[in-house]
Amino acid sequence: MTTASSGQGPSSLHCLRCGLPVTGFAGCPRCAAEGIGANAMPPLADLDGLDLASYPGGPWGWPETLPVSGPPVTLGEGGTPNVRLRTDPAALGDGNAPECGSELWVKYEGGNPTGSHKDRAMAVGVAAAVETGADTVTAASSGNAGAAAAAYAGRAGLRCVVFTDEGVPPAMAAQIDLLGAEQVRVEGGFRARNAALAQAVEEHGWYPLTSYSSPSPGGNPYANEGYKSVAYELARDFAGRRIGAVVVPTSRADLLAGIERGFRELAAAGLVSAAPRMVAAEPAGAAPFTAALRHADRAAQERTRVISHPTAAFSLGEERPCWQGLDALWRSGGTAVAVAEKEFVTEQLRLAEQGLLLEVSSSVAVSAARRLLRELPEPVVAIGTATGMKGLGTAGR
Repeated sequence: MTTASSGQGPSSLHCLRCGLPVTGFAGCPRCAAEGIGANAMPPLADLDGLDLASYPGGPWGWPETLPVSGPPVTLGEGGTPNVRLRTDPAALGDGNAPECGSELWVKYEGGNPTGSHKDRAMAVGVAAAVETGADTVTAASSGNAGAAAAAYAGRAGLRCVVFTDEGVPPAMAAQIDLLGAEQVRVEGGFRARNAALAQAVEEHGWYPLTSYSSPSPGGNPYANEGYKSVAYELARDFAGRRIGAVVVPTSRADLLAGIERGFRELAAAGLVSAAPRMVAAEPAGAAPFTAALRHADRAAQERTRVISHPTAAFSLGEERPCWQGLDALWRSGGTAVAVAEKEFVTEQLRLAEQGLLLEVSSSVAVSAARRLLRELPEPVVAIGTATGMKGLGTAGR
């Protein structure tokens, strides 16, 4: 078995779209000159010789599949539960709808140490930062990424600076502060906070854990490899059953692309019979992937731009589809689904009635997943990216 990392230090990066060798974390400069945000990633891992039945879960369950060779930075992330939802219309109070034929599951990433899927990425990203000798890591965040960056930086003994904006919920801001990060509030929304992060990286040489360039290629490529573990866990937990689709709340598509990469590795090693379709779930007010896939031509898809409106799913929303997400959808035969705000806010309340408290962005994925149940005979899994406890002050409004 070969690993994703070779030699000392994090492994080399190549553009996913054009293959150009790339250094740094601003994505591919050649593709950016064409107006396309394309991430540069390390090579896929070879999983030959690994056994899913003995996989313990989490990014560090199979450390040889990660693009870093130093010691793990971990708080016990991963191993999150799969929760089957009730889909009987009568039980849900919708007596006019036909009963769904397939199973609907939520993989509950709120079970991670800081309450979101970002822990998987930050565990690996901070380990990569340590390997480079960095003393300060930094992130631009609407909440979850900042909290995770702060936690794992603290675990590794690194300084952490998080750029947020006026839209960050108070509970998330408090979490970032309590975890020891230096929080810098920037007025002007996500563009302003990303610009502040870019300036800090340029002027101070801090190690960036999130995206900061425009057009955005996606997040730190080493950190994003932590998301492959979601695929490994699903393949293990469904134990030979084929999953029809994995539905992911999508903005820059870091999680979507990471899960697809994990399933691609599993399929190449014969550890799954077939990879599931990937589905990008987006709020209708900010749905560049849905708009892109309306075009038949891929060149038109990757150059799509939309007007992105603020929604209750505040952590989702881009004007362009990141190329890594389109690539994941193309490779898996997937699609994108835009969900109206009234629908996904209602879904959040419906989930709470079943005992599952998810952030509103996660309910976008569950709403989208429900639409697929009558199309697919196999189970459909929605990724519940974070606990709803971080936004209790706004839930249900």
